[in-house]
Amino acid sequence: MLEPKRFHHILAENGIDFFAGVPDSLLKDFCAFVTDTTSRDRHVITANEGGAMALAAGYHLASGRFGCVYMQNSGFGNTVNPLTSLVDSEVYAIPMLLVIGWRGEPGKKDEPQHVKMGRVQVALLDALEIKHEVLPDDADGATAAVARAIAHMSEKKSPYALLVRAGTFDKHKLKSQRETPASYDLSREAAIGLLADEVAKVAPGALFVCTTGMPSRELFEHRVKNGQARGSDFLTVGSMGHASQIALGVALQKPERPVFCLDGDGAALMHLGGLSTIGDLAPKNYHHVILNNAAHDSVGGQPTVGFDIDFGAIATASLYRSVRRATTRAELLATLPGFVAAEGPTLLEVRIRQGARADLGRPTATPRESKELFMANLAEPKK
Repeated sequence: MLEPKRFHHILAENGIDFFAGVPDSLLKDFCAFVTDTTSRDRHVITANEGGAMALAAGYHLASGRFGCVYMQNSGFGNTVNPLTSLVDSEVYAIPMLLVIGWRGEPGKKDEPQHVKMGRVQVALLDALEIKHEVLPDDADGATAAVARAIAHMSEKKSPYALLVRAGTFDKHKLKSQRETPASYDLSREAAIGLLADEVAKVAPGALFVCTTGMPSRELFEHRVKNGQARGSDFLTVGSMGHASQIALGVALQKPERPVFCLDGDGAALMHLGGLSTIGDLAPKNYHHVILNNAAHDSVGGQPTVGFDIDFGAIATASLYRSVRRATTRAELLATLPGFVAAEGPTLLEVRIRQGARADLGRPTATPRESKELFMANLAEPKK
């Protein structure tokens, strides 16, 4: 395995000391080391992958140096626009090093949402004419790979990609996690369970669209554990940041059904402009919950700006009709009736602590099976 500290040193020896990106489970140990050792003006965890590329482009324009942009390959699609219309050698010719976690690599078992992207990743890089190679998992091999990347970026003035396989990096536990206030007594799983149960009591027929990662896994397990029907839930296992717009599409077509979007702080930030679309269209049955622990909790716990910004103020400016915040179980229970009863779009920010059960499972139903169950629920005539 490649020590994150050693790889960071190899990059630094080659003049690469600026990092931007969105955390990934395969890169979490490297990302954790960068987070622990790099100042905030040299390491920026961006809202989305395209933004990271634009940031690295600005860094190059100002310094003439190469930035490092990291991402999970599921987010690679967010980079196609800047790759082809900004940094490409036929446009502005801006070099940067791309470090891409290769989820769904052919021949390796992975979750359904990663299989297609893993299979086509190399072909996509080829189609975009981006020089690439797999990052070796030893220091000598990594040194040689970075040297090839530097030579290419210097000569061609274009990006170079390193694909990172599962198990490439040795362990590094994130030390600089932001401490959650002790008053935030709810875990995400507890908050989701409470929301699911309490909403069912006061809003019969309510629908849930749940964001990707651990929230969808926790909602699925809550339903199974408590023998609850799962047809009311759409579990967004991929497409980070898009749950709010999926929920909006459902709410507009089913105005008689209360629709609850269970979002995360990192996911909401990724496509924050979606709030303005929700506010402008103003579906009265739309209820937006942001489960905020100020962390990319599903991929290693790297920080977000979730506790530093005011989601409620952003929603108000985006024309949401009402906003609320809860930081404890008691506050959540007290605010839920008014939140559910209010005319939408409404926002409820629930501030929670980080972490998940070590034995948290994954949905046993396939995404397609869950989709068909959800659609069958929506097709039922109004009672």
